[in-house]
Amino acid sequence: MRKLIFGMNLTLDGYIAAPGDDIGWSGGEGPDSSPSDELFQWWYEQMRASELTLYGRKLWEAMSSHWPTGDQRPNATQAEIEFARLWRDMPKVVFSSTIDQVDWNARLVTGDAVAEITRLKAEDGGPMDIAGATLAGAAMRAGLIDEYAVVTHPVLVGGGTPFFTALDTWVNLNLVERRTFPGGVVLTRYETRR
Repeated sequence: MRKLIFGMNLTLDGYIAAPGDDIGWSGGEGPDSSPSDELFQWWYEQMRASELTLYGRKLWEAMSSHWPTGDQRPNATQAEIEFARLWRDMPKVVFSSTIDQVDWNARLVTGDAVAEITRLKAEDGGPMDIAGATLAGAAMRAGLIDEYAVVTHPVLVGGGTPFFTALDTWVNLNLVERRTFPGGVVLTRYETRR
């Protein structure tokens, strides 16, 4: 059985995006800045350790608008070049009922996301990452997430898209890692108690 991991950058008040889908706060010291090299490397290693990434439409559109050519940008760092190449080659599943095709080693699922995620989890293989608040929320409510990687940035935005969804029952977790990155960013990883 595969492990399903939900990890994203979020604000101290629990949002993955401020109102208007603004994620400028996630870069570091100010709007439109980049994350620290150390944090960027951590995200790269997370993706490299995963066998499959599951995307909701919004995050898919954001990632696929940047990373397919991220290694060809004149100011791309070596880390960005490596990330772009890994992202392109990584198997991906995109869940959406509003788009009709995907590229970059991805396949599209337009039907029941929870049923498909359940099927993928039951397969043999390495870990899967789930990305996107709506998709992860459905998996969370269905009890499918095995690990949460919470990368908290020291900023309050007052509203937006929450990392956690409303749940019908409690989910008990075990802390498995805590790490600090430059700029006061804190990673906490939790495994779901089964």
